[in-house]
Amino acid sequence: MRACPEIILVEGLFDLTVLWQAGFPNVTCSMGIYLNATQIHQLCDGVARVVYLAFDSDRNGSGQHAARQIAQRLWAQGSKAFPVELPDEHDPNSFFVSGGGDAHQFRLLLQRAQS
Repeated sequence: MRACPEIILVEGLFDLTVLWQAGFPNVTCSMGIYLNATQIHQLCDGVARVVYLAFDSDRNGSGQHAARQIAQRLWAQGSKAFPVELPDEHDPNSFFVSGGGDAHQFRLLLQRAQS
C-alpha cells in the first residue's frame, strides 16, 4: 500500500465547503452518516490513509456513533481512522460559522482525535 495525505470525511456539502474555505483541501463528504461497501473501497483503494471523521455532535449521538462505526470499517481496510469530537451540537459548518471556531482550533481537534 502506498501512503496518502490525510483526509477529512464530513457528512455534507456545507461542512465540506467551510473546511475548504478554512484551508483544508483534503476533505470529502459522505452525503449522510452511512458509507456502503463500494464507498469504503473507493476511499481506501490500495492507499494507506489517515481519515478524520468530522461528523455532527448532535444530541441523539447518531453522528458520532456513525463516525465510530465507519472508523472501524476503515481500520479493517488498512486505513487509520479517527472520529473527531466537535463541541456539543456542532458540525464542522456550525463550528466555524456560528461557533466561533477557526482553522487553528479545528487542527487541534484533529490532533486530539489521534490521542
